Parts: sequence; structure tokens; C-alpha cells
Amino acid sequence: MSAQPARKLLVLPGDGIGPEVMREVGRVITWLEKNRGLTFEVTEDLVGGASLAEYGVPIRNEVIEKAREADAVLFGSVGDPRWSHVGFDKRPEVAILKLRQELELFANLRPAKVFDALVDASTLKPDVVRGLDIMIVRETVGGIYFGNPRGIETLADGSRRGVNTEVYTTSEIERVARVAFEMARKRSNHVCSVEKCNVMESGLLWKEVVTDLHAREFSDVTLSHMLADNCAMQLVRNPRQFDVIVTGNLFGDILSDLASMLTGSLGMLPSATLGAVQANGKSPALYEPIHGSAPDIAGQGIANPIAQILSFAMLLRYSFDLQEDAQMVEEAVSRVLESGLRTADIMSEGMARVGTSVMGEAIVRELDKLQG
Repeated sequence: MSAQPARKLLVLPGDGIGPEVMREVGRVITWLEKNRGLTFEVTEDLVGGASLAEYGVPIRNEVIEKAREADAVLFGSVGDPRWSHVGFDKRPEVAILKLRQELELFANLRPAKVFDALVDASTLKPDVVRGLDIMIVRETVGGIYFGNPRGIETLADGSRRGVNTEVYTTSEIERVARVAFEMARKRSNHVCSVEKCNVMESGLLWKEVVTDLHAREFSDVTLSHMLADNCAMQLVRNPRQFDVIVTGNLFGDILSDLASMLTGSLGMLPSATLGAVQANGKSPALYEPIHGSAPDIAGQGIANPIAQILSFAMLLRYSFDLQEDAQMVEEAVSRVLESGLRTADIMSEGMARVGTSVMGEAIVRELDKLQG
């Protein structure tokens, strides 16, 4: 197979289990370069608590510039209790928020898919989650996480008040809704737009803008609307009614974590956060698992690397249009699960418990078999 141009990849392992699970992605990258004729120009750097320890800040401007220059960013996780005493603007989590903001990564894609082999790992009944395949599209650079005014102030009577502001504009809503509609066209052609239009003006605007965009450009896609609290209930009651859910930053944060547990473990689920096409033709994108840094198990070699590996598969698909390679990685993961191997977070009776490294090795062995 002829070699292809090198693809620039910035790897940011971060904190906790981040470096451990990222090492297993390294095995997959090496395999792809050896067996699929792909070439990756990989650069690695520090973010989060690791960056704080080395440089005194959760992310350096140099790293942001490297992210701008890369074709895609593969992110591990940030968060370290050692830094719980620092100011809000220096917490490890600022790294991911700043990357999203600086690169205008406005559309977060979080799939919630149940592998057949893990139907019994969900806390819901198998007949409720079997065949589940949802995509949640969350807006990530607007809403209450970034709106102003914000902060904590001391009032005249000595009491304190915390303020955060929910703000959305027409253009911010349209661009993330457009991603959701286009995604639905490649899936089951149904978008459910979620907000709280009954009590929030920002939610009312959200509903109006999504409805108008649908009528103008996506009338071939089925559109429904749902209040965020009802959506949370419906995700537990009948999750398979959903195809693509599009919602704002706060509700998307909550609902995607809720949906993740339908699959049995946070350690199974990847995500992608996409930006608009730039003047140079590049579309900035960042890929990360949704499980967090899990400092309680860091360094023990028991973390599940599957979410990080599946995040890399999303990177292959969305940033590099390597559909066949992405499918191979996903199929390798599925076959390993069908073989009965389990990390601690998805362990069940009768299965074989393995650690991080063995799971990564097993996935590469399945890639060998798929390659023939």
C-alpha cells in the first residue's frame, strides 16, 4: 500500500489516567502506519495539572498555537485534586475550555452506542438499551459557561452572590443546529432539539432559530422539540426513540453524561468537538474520551482505554475522512468485547478481567486479524 502524506496530530495526554490510555492509542497509530500506509506527524505536550506542575499554568499559549497548526488534536483528560486550592482561572479544567474557545470548537459530538456484548453492563434492562445508538450534539463555546456577567460578589450586607449568564445568538444556534441536521442525514434522519423554552428566553430563541433553519434548509429531516427535563426522563424511559439530540452547553453536558451511563460505563464513550472551516481550508477539531482523569485509579494500570481509542477512531473519520480505517478500529474493539475481555469498569460474571495494556494489545491483535 502506498504511503500517504503525513497528518499532523497534537497529542495532549493530560492528567490521571490520561497518559495510560493514550499509550494504547499509540499502539494503534503504530499499527496503522505499519499496516495501512498512513503516516502521522505526532507532537506531544502538557496540559492540565501536568502543565501546572511544569509551567504554572493549565495550558500555555504555545500549546494553543500547536493546536491551531495541527490537523487534529487528541486529548486525554484533565483534573487533579492536588490543584483544588488554585483560583478558578488556573484549575486544570481551564485547559480544555480554553482550547474550545480559542479554536472556536463549537460542536461537541457525543455518541452513546451500546455494543451487543455489553448490553448487560447497563443499569437499565437489556430490552431498553439493546441496539441503542444516539448522537448528542452539544454547543460548547456559548451558553452559561461563557456568558457575561459572571463571577462571585460580596453584597452590602456581607452575603455573597454567584452569577452566571445564559447567552445565545442566532448565529451560534444556527451553526450547531446545522451540524446536527447534517449528521442526522447520515443516520436515521431525525433531530430532537432540546431546551427550556417554557422558562428561559434563551431557550425560546433556541427553539425559534432551530425551527426556522429546519424550514429553510433541512425540511427533509424530521425535527422534534423537547424540554430538557423531559429529555432526561425519556433517555432513561425509552432512549431508542432518539437519533440526534442537539442542545446547548449546560444541558448537553448533563444529558450526554446521563446518556453515557445507558451504555454501562463512561470508560466506553468517545467524543469529538468540531470547529468551522478556516480560511486555510482546515477545520479545527479535538477528540477526547468523556470519562475524565479518574485520579483514584491513576497509575494502577486498570483504566479502560477503549474510549480513548474510539476517540481516535472518530478522529480518523471526521478529520481525515479515513472511513475504512475508523471502521476497522471500531470493529476491533467490538470483537475484543465479544471475546469476553473486560476492564474493571465493565466487568461482569463469566468474563475475563484485564488491565489497560492487555486490552490495548488485544485490540491490536484484532486489527491484525481484520487486515488478514
